Amino acid sequence: MDVQNQAPHIFDEETLIALYDDHSDSIYRYAFRSLGEANLAEDCVADVFIRFLERVATGKALTGNIRAYLYRVAHNWVVDHYRREKPEADLEAQPLPAHNANPENRLFEKENQARLRQALLALPEDQRLVIELRVMEKWPYEAVADVLGKSVEASRALQYRALKKLRQSFSPQWM
Repeated sequence: MDVQNQAPHIFDEETLIALYDDHSDSIYRYAFRSLGEANLAEDCVADVFIRFLERVATGKALTGNIRAYLYRVAHNWVVDHYRREKPEADLEAQPLPAHNANPENRLFEKENQARLRQALLALPEDQRLVIELRVMEKWPYEAVADVLGKSVEASRALQYRALKKLRQSFSPQWM
């Protein structure tokens, strides 16, 4: 059952299960990339759906795209986590496991993942979110704009500025 763009006021059990099945993996990937730790990513996913269920249980209206709402809650959870903790402590966290068995390639991949995570964390929140959703999750501009609460043109501009900053982070420093 596709509940991605539905926003009914009341959900039956089957719809809630389908919603969790449709979105929990992508929210986990987003949280893992942002947090760098599997346990924290799992906590984030659990809290996102708990907050969603609490909102549904209180009868508060959900307007707009449910996926956008879930990502906004996950993003806020990550931001709150970093407000409580120092981000520098998480930069050395385990990256996603490498599929290549060559130890030299795994080390290189691990270093690149750490550099990318560090570069992403250095971006302003809205730029980081647009990169994670648009580039890493391959969302359309309209959905990203919905999560950001901005126009499609503004989300495109944010992506452009973020990619420019990321390129600068990975360009060789000659001087």
